[in-house]
Amino acid sequence: MTFGRDCPAFFYLSHTQMQNIISMDTKVMYILYVAEQQRSRDFYREVLQLEPVLDVPGMTEFVVAPGCKLGLMPENGVARMLGDRVPHPSEGSGIPRSEIYLYVTDPLQYFKRAVKAGGVSLSMPKQRDWGDSVAYCADPDGHIMAFAKRV
Repeated sequence: MTFGRDCPAFFYLSHTQMQNIISMDTKVMYILYVAEQQRSRDFYREVLQLEPVLDVPGMTEFVVAPGCKLGLMPENGVARMLGDRVPHPSEGSGIPRSEIYLYVTDPLQYFKRAVKAGGVSLSMPKQRDWGDSVAYCADPDGHIMAFAKRV
């Protein structure tokens, strides 16, 4: 699966048309809890080369693939919603517990954009045992991002 401007469907429809069509039928949304919503929005806008389909106080959403969105929610907002039965999200900031694994046509290009936009370089593109060439970085909140290509 690819996303963003790498997706072949984007050659037939404008970027805005495609995002509007896809956003109507979201099947999966992966939400990251972030310290600063605007900083994270700007980071992902630059890295993904996509505009958010929703950007309001409390939530930013990007369509990253047909039926799939990436959401950015402020830590304090989700802490209020979840209450005190779970630790405040900021207590786990920077501790890798998952990753966003994105198939792209040029992992090095995405990796470089991520680092330039404020991400932390973890691993340059490298052939991995499972058959992908993958680069790893962390976003400004410490969320792990993988940019991959099948080889």
